[in-house]
Amino acid sequence: MPSDLRRYSSPEGELARFVAQKLIMKPYMWAALNVHVHGKANLKKLKAPYIAIANHSSHLDACMVFCALPWRLSKDLAAGAAADYFFTKWYKRIATRLFFNTYPVERDSSSHKHKGMTRALLEAGNPIVIFPEGTRSRTGAMGPFNPGSAAISIQDDIPILPIALVGDYAAMPYGAFTPVPGRPPVHVVFGRPTKAGPNEDAVEFSQRLRRYIIELHDATARAYQMPTQADFDRAVALRDAAVPEPGVLPPY
Repeated sequence: MPSDLRRYSSPEGELARFVAQKLIMKPYMWAALNVHVHGKANLKKLKAPYIAIANHSSHLDACMVFCALPWRLSKDLAAGAAADYFFTKWYKRIATRLFFNTYPVERDSSSHKHKGMTRALLEAGNPIVIFPEGTRSRTGAMGPFNPGSAAISIQDDIPILPIALVGDYAAMPYGAFTPVPGRPPVHVVFGRPTKAGPNEDAVEFSQRLRRYIIELHDATARAYQMPTQADFDRAVALRDAAVPEPGVLPPY
């Protein structure tokens, strides 16, 4: 394994992440939020390497994925993080690496400095967590999925673990730096690990995964009287249809 990848699964790194994730982050998150984890039976046969994907509407999302997964599946889990945001300052780089085992991902398609790291980590045996929307939703509504993770899954024959995160947007919406008071409910729903069908290309597979995550999200949301994706979509449509007064911006 190349030396620059060894730290993502070194015994020293695993110990540091265990302390950071299980003894610091998880107790805080479970105290600040009313967390429910569903679908644990779907994890029984899952082994690394795998690609975890989830909807993305809050800074809580990565925390929920790492904290809800059993340690055997999260100890070497690596999260892609924007190189131009999380790796420009030493304190951001150290903190995110400690808690989320992050590796840099270029958001600028013209940059190739860190190209290939996702595949290299998977080939080294590390599982990966990716948010296919690419950025956090500003409204709670789920955006389109980039097919990159689906393409890697197909090319390297690696399973994808779909995860629906319900309530993260309300618990810590865009612009917030801490969860809102009152222990708001958050649900982490693990779906069935899956691979592409025999004649399914990356775009089709990605779209199927998105539909499946919406199904997981909405079934849980309806069961607990929380907003579904259709509710978020209607709110966005109403906002966009509003005609503001002169000089007044529509609410976001």
